[in-house]
Amino acid sequence: MNAPVALPILESSQVGEARRIAMAIATRLGFHETQRAQVGIVVTEVANNLVRHAKDGLLLLQAVTKNDIAGMEILALDKGPGINNIQDCLRDGFSTGGTPGNGLGAVSRLSAFFDIQSAPKVGTALLSHLWASPMPVKQSNNNLEIGVVCLPMAGEEVPGDGWVTDQQAGRSLLLVVDGLGHGPLAAQASLEAVQIFRDNVRKSPKEIIEAAHAALRSTRGAALAIAEVDFERQVVRFAGVGNISGCVFSPEGSYSMVSHNGTVGHEVRKIQEFVYQWPKGGLLVMHSDGLSTQWRLDRYPGLITRHPSLIAGVLYRDFSRGRDDVTVLVVREES
Repeated sequence: MNAPVALPILESSQVGEARRIAMAIATRLGFHETQRAQVGIVVTEVANNLVRHAKDGLLLLQAVTKNDIAGMEILALDKGPGINNIQDCLRDGFSTGGTPGNGLGAVSRLSAFFDIQSAPKVGTALLSHLWASPMPVKQSNNNLEIGVVCLPMAGEEVPGDGWVTDQQAGRSLLLVVDGLGHGPLAAQASLEAVQIFRDNVRKSPKEIIEAAHAALRSTRGAALAIAEVDFERQVVRFAGVGNISGCVFSPEGSYSMVSHNGTVGHEVRKIQEFVYQWPKGGLLVMHSDGLSTQWRLDRYPGLITRHPSLIAGVLYRDFSRGRDDVTVLVVREES
């Protein structure tokens, strides 16, 4: 569970600060001098674009891990005019702002992974991954590609929400938890739920929630949901208590999963595990009630095919309620 650093980018003076913070994170993650320089260039170019072209620009910097290699995820979100000609903007020398036009092209070249989604009059979301070491040719057998945004309510330093995943051969387990209220006491409940999850990853979602219910009695309590994706049987088992939403998407359609009312650690009337079909190449979205339930992926042409981090960022940007902690966890089965 890595907490991202959220940096509003509204004016040019914030660009340098974003670069300094990103370089410090890269140093902590073990990036060498060349990789740190690449991080600095990418963050500077992305932040400058937010200042020049965007509205309500936000930069999220988050430590990520893949194949036991540390990396940094850079996610830029804005509610600007959008980009009509993304491919042109990625070409060196193209500019709409009187600059040399090397920004997005440089970001794309320097990134180990790059993705972008934009809609006119809605905004743009840009994703960049950079790694401390080269990725091995032979990748691990992780079945899911993961993206997440987990941020505290404005004015709080720590989120009262939490999330964690556990990937095993043929099976992946996912938790989203929302500690009651917000602030440090809510965070305490979420951290306790995450620890119970880690201690019980061999058990079913229902059994883990039962263990959490006993362990969280000394805390404020929490809403939480656990999804288990069984790739061999092509099913997803889901158990939830409280306002944690879960939805599964495929080319054939989508469905929502069922949680029961209650507060884990205090009052739980029923803990029930539901079994649903898991579509090959399926996409799963889980989120706390800091995100409005009015979102629909089909409002954004092509978004469902994008990286899960980009999807999580767009949903956060457009549907965060703004008065609570919020977590959006998006996972897709890797082909």
